[in-house]
Amino acid sequence: MSTHTLDKAAVAQKAATDRASSAGCDTAAPKPPRRGGRPGDGLSVLRTVVWVLMALVVGLPLAALVFQGVQPAARQVFGDPAVAVAAINSVASALGSALLATLAGAVLAVLLERCNIPSRNVLRWLVLLPFLIPPFIGAMSWMALLGANGPVNKALQGLGIDAKLSIFGGWGVVFLLAVHSYPMAYLVIAATLRRIPGNLEEAARISGAGTSQVLGTVLLPLLRPGLLAAFVLTLVANLSDFGIPALIGLPERYTTLTTLVYRYLASSTTSNPLPAVAAIGLLLLVLAVLVVLAQRKLPADTQLGSGPVGQRLSLGGVRIPLTVLLWVSTIIICLVPLFALASQALLPAPGVPLTWENLSMENIVRVATSAGAISGIENSLRLAGGAAVCCTVLGLGIALLLTRGKHRSNTALDVSATLPQALPGLVIAVGWLLIAPMLGIFNTPWVILGAYVMAFLALVVQSVRAPLASVSSTLEEAARSSGASPLRALLDVTTRLAAPAALTGGVVVLLTAVRELTISILLVAPGTQTLGVSIFNLQQAGDYGGASALALLVAMAGILGLSATAALANRRANN
Repeated sequence: MSTHTLDKAAVAQKAATDRASSAGCDTAAPKPPRRGGRPGDGLSVLRTVVWVLMALVVGLPLAALVFQGVQPAARQVFGDPAVAVAAINSVASALGSALLATLAGAVLAVLLERCNIPSRNVLRWLVLLPFLIPPFIGAMSWMALLGANGPVNKALQGLGIDAKLSIFGGWGVVFLLAVHSYPMAYLVIAATLRRIPGNLEEAARISGAGTSQVLGTVLLPLLRPGLLAAFVLTLVANLSDFGIPALIGLPERYTTLTTLVYRYLASSTTSNPLPAVAAIGLLLLVLAVLVVLAQRKLPADTQLGSGPVGQRLSLGGVRIPLTVLLWVSTIIICLVPLFALASQALLPAPGVPLTWENLSMENIVRVATSAGAISGIENSLRLAGGAAVCCTVLGLGIALLLTRGKHRSNTALDVSATLPQALPGLVIAVGWLLIAPMLGIFNTPWVILGAYVMAFLALVVQSVRAPLASVSSTLEEAARSSGASPLRALLDVTTRLAAPAALTGGVVVLLTAVRELTISILLVAPGTQTLGVSIFNLQQAGDYGGASALALLVAMAGILGLSATAALANRRANN
């Protein structure tokens, strides 16, 4: 703000005061505006609009789910032995996979972030591959690898070993849930590891501690908040997964709550499955909320800070063996299943020998030009694009109110925006399934769009909130000193600063929603089949080549899209 501008403002204010005095009026000095907003300043209007949308998108589905789930007709479903078995399987698979994922994430975080492992950058990208691929497509990859006519069993037969390896069943569900959730655990634990001050490690080394003692007495105890957060996130995510239990568990009659709900909705013998579905959804909602509350009740470690990162830990003589083991396990878990999926997509039929002469693009061309696939692609792009736009606009408004306004409703707004991220996708789908008839959008694409917005809104809020919290409000205050209203200053200054982060969050929503299955499979209606549902239906119909071809295209697009988005976000953060 220049001195000339300030002088003009002072002269204008003095002239206005003199004119008011000459007219016999008393002019009071203007009060400084409150940051929370007041009636008539525009911020109250923005806050009202945001709250109305949040009540529709988040509050109404959850209220309908709770109301329907506590009805006597809904509670009767808990007398069904199948529900008890599915609940036990869900909890067991979620707990087992969360423990495995947290353990794998901790080992990878320590090795790749703090140890002298060569080629760390390449390994970081490779170990995150399962995170970039939808879980149900990952399940299809492992089915192609360990199928009866898959390359592993054929290789065993060639060696004279009469053993039929299979990925189907409960142990396969636990293993694949862990494979697709350990990248999330790795990211959370690695972020915690970077916050451990290096002076604590230096003090341990000065006292004569070696690498193993530094790990055991300094790093691992201080990693407890990250380990707990990673365990909770993976537990909630795995509790609600549908694709892996449906493809891997159902062939061996291993049912979970998500697959049981799908069975209720797809059954032609049940006239009104909504009470049973609501009861199961309410059970998952309670489990998710209890897990989150338990995490919040545990004490956080106050030793973490923003000090300098400690030195690389030397692995000594085990460096080379650990590096080889890490590369071999990464290739087997992250790359080999993708190669098996690609071979199944390029071969004319399962069991055909993998030779150059047998490779063909026939399956890819056939499925990419089929009416069902084209309709699924169009619906997915339309719904994911609409969800990205809605989440970007609404998420930006929420982040602005949370970071640039002090209001008594901010805590409730924060909880409302972030709670759906901790909820299973099945809970969100059931909530929208219940309110769709009263809104007049039952069996329309709008119900899927609403569920997408509820599920992925937190991605944009988190993308915008962190950058805005670190930006000074000086420019905004300067605009208000020049006469701009609080809303005008917020839109002209702060919104422009937050726009790149909001767009990045919107792209993440787009790439995530276009590959989504759990919500789509429960809310699908005639004419609303999405890309994930198309692949699932092809697999269930026995068209393994077509399903693999379409899944391969989705996997490649997801890997390229999310990798490019992460690279741009990192470049923007570094600049």
